[in-house]
Amino acid sequence: MVPSDATSEFLRRVYELPAGERLLSCIQCGMCSGSCPLGYAMEYTPRKMIAALRAGRIEDLYRSASVWLCVSCYNCTFRCPSGVPITDRLIGSLRGDMLSRGVGVPAELQAAFEKTTRYGNPFGESPKKRPDWTKEAGVDVRVLEEGDSAEVLWWVGCFPSYNKRNQRDTIALARILSALGVDFGIMGSDERCSGDIPCTSQGEEGLFFSLYEHNSDQLRNRKFKDLLVGDPHAYNAFKKEYPRLGTPLPVRHYTQYLAGWSPELRRVMKKELRAKVTYHDACCLGRRNAEYEAPRVLLESVPGLQLVEMPRNRENALCCGGGGGGNWLDSFIWQRTRVPLPMQRVQEAAKTGAQILAVSCPLEVPRFEDAVKTAGLEGRLGVRDVSDILAEALGLSGGPS
Repeated sequence: MVPSDATSEFLRRVYELPAGERLLSCIQCGMCSGSCPLGYAMEYTPRKMIAALRAGRIEDLYRSASVWLCVSCYNCTFRCPSGVPITDRLIGSLRGDMLSRGVGVPAELQAAFEKTTRYGNPFGESPKKRPDWTKEAGVDVRVLEEGDSAEVLWWVGCFPSYNKRNQRDTIALARILSALGVDFGIMGSDERCSGDIPCTSQGEEGLFFSLYEHNSDQLRNRKFKDLLVGDPHAYNAFKKEYPRLGTPLPVRHYTQYLAGWSPELRRVMKKELRAKVTYHDACCLGRRNAEYEAPRVLLESVPGLQLVEMPRNRENALCCGGGGGGNWLDSFIWQRTRVPLPMQRVQEAAKTGAQILAVSCPLEVPRFEDAVKTAGLEGRLGVRDVSDILAEALGLSGGPS
């Protein structure tokens, strides 16, 4: 079959992207489809998507909801024996194509894009409110203006800045940095969404580039040695996407940064936390960037804490379902799967006998807390960010320090 003009044009654009030509290497083994946590609900699994493109039938993919079921867990790319960049090149490019054509884009995701375009965050909140959480921190949090410098520039992120539940963990990290005597600052209202859109394969490259340009300019106007982030998606964007466009950054996830302080943290911890804890590996920190140990080093430094593992851990961890725009597509995905990934994960956590499910991604806290309620696990399993656990052990929880 002769490929349609739309198919040929799509493939031409994909082949021009870094590693895009590897799409030609697909051997149709089905490893991607078998490892996809939502593959069972897809009319076109990744293997079938590539087969459809080879047959010149991209229009069939336009008519299917399958491409919007991807939650960017990276399992397919991680396990592909041919090294095909399925998540970033196939899914991301298909979504970008559908967005540009106005074909089949879920309304919830489109609304998040529009808010981010207008306000710099998917919640539609004013940029001036970004640093409002600092009023409750109880420690000095310096807002770096253009030309200012600090050892550590902390990129706070959208969820940690605006979401009430996440602000508790944001404050916890601020208090930890202050207690360690770290010279740090934030960008306040000059910060925008990191533009982790390519990392989560949402497809809106134009919006990403706009955010990239703004953020790169703001970062260049401040001096720092480390760029600290709490969101693994932002970590991946700054580590991989920004350098691709000419802005290399000394980025570290906060667990990586604090793991280097673990001897000092152990020395000053004041409280035992007698609890069994299991840790959920975030996809963007784990499978995408191979960071599995730093969060565990920090948890094991807490006196009295017993760390236990779920059967699916590290590179085999089950996704929380929030990536790939999934955080905005819960209803869309629920209608087609009826088995929410976060509910599966909290059930796995509960079976370990753990009282706490520890996380290191801000999206996971509200997602897993909702799943705990839905699964009937309230009172048995709590969800806490690693920073919040550390703050309690350091005696930094509660009211203003």
